Amino acid sequence: MEFISNQLLKMEVDPTLVRYLSTIIMIFFIIIVCVLANFIAKKVVIQIITRIVKNTKFKWDDILLERKVFHRLSHIVPAIILHYFSSTFPAYQQLIEKGVIAYLIIMGLIIINTVLNVVNDIYQTYEVAKTKPVKGYIQVVKIIIVTVGIILVIANLMDKSPFILLSGIGALSAVLMLVFRDSLLGLVAGVQLTTNDMVRVGDWIEMPKYEADGDIIDISLNTVMVQNWDKTITMIPSYALISDSFKNWRGMQNSGGRRIKRSLFIDTTSISFCSAETIEHLKNIHYISDYLTTREREIAEYNIHNEINQSNPVNGRALTNIGVFRAYISNYLQHHPGINQEMTLMVRQLAPSEHGLPIEIYGFTNDIRWAVYETVQADIFDHLFAVASEFGLRIFQIPSGNDLKSIGLADSNR
Repeated sequence: MEFISNQLLKMEVDPTLVRYLSTIIMIFFIIIVCVLANFIAKKVVIQIITRIVKNTKFKWDDILLERKVFHRLSHIVPAIILHYFSSTFPAYQQLIEKGVIAYLIIMGLIIINTVLNVVNDIYQTYEVAKTKPVKGYIQVVKIIIVTVGIILVIANLMDKSPFILLSGIGALSAVLMLVFRDSLLGLVAGVQLTTNDMVRVGDWIEMPKYEADGDIIDISLNTVMVQNWDKTITMIPSYALISDSFKNWRGMQNSGGRRIKRSLFIDTTSISFCSAETIEHLKNIHYISDYLTTREREIAEYNIHNEINQSNPVNGRALTNIGVFRAYISNYLQHHPGINQEMTLMVRQLAPSEHGLPIEIYGFTNDIRWAVYETVQADIFDHLFAVASEFGLRIFQIPSGNDLKSIGLADSNR
């Protein structure tokens, strides 16, 4: 700049004009240098880095490239150049240096924030990320770093020590507690959720209070994101999973079986003893032929041994159509390819009600996929509804309009 001024003075130009012209020329020179440096950093250096990264076998450097960490680093170069030339403008040197330092701090915060995102992305590639998510902790680190960065920027612009500002934060602790209430609660909840392994990414949870019923797709500092089965997204506060109750279906998913717990309602007026003809007819059914033969022999031996008068079926022991039907269902399920035979499986009677006698099937499918589970369950009950009449049983159903209409027509025909 002094060289330019000397050359202009030799030409006997007004000194004030000389200063203005030299300043403008220097500004343009600095701008050109900054633009050129930025161009070289982005178009040359980053291109070289990109080629190197793409030729490596590592995954982490690809994530650094995708997150544009190197692009953000290139923004520091013009600021360093500007800081170097700040002494050229003595009147504005302090102001320029403060502005450059503030810019560098802000860019540093952006770069650190991006690097933390990269750390989280790399961590997500490991299987442990599903059981021990760190996104909440990274968000806490971000809050701390941003807070410190803001203090440093303010301290730099005010030309004060940052420790003076930090000491003043103590007086604002109550305000900070209020502002960061959800974040603090979320941090505590995140620690408890992770330590106790209460939820993981991929878990199916139900939380009726928040109308959440689906898979967890993200766990952050403040919220747990659930994608419901209707593809809507529900955001649940992290601390709500500690303070409120919810159902986690992980146990079912890990067990390899999904529970069937459904009842058939039998019309009690159709329940009766089995006659000899009925027993012979039912022996033709594959799953209970051996059962009937064995039971018939046991009952006959019991009645003979106890000298039971068999002229009336009420005396002694006898087979009933409901008992045979229950045995058939049990054998049918034991041979069903969709039922998990290693888990609890039973057919039981529940207390009769105004809807008839409930015969409940309690078992587990060997496939936890929803569509497969529903198909297996439907196939079983389709079959049982169809075969109940073979045992002389009627499925209970509250009379509908057509039933009442049929009764009315029957009465009128009489």
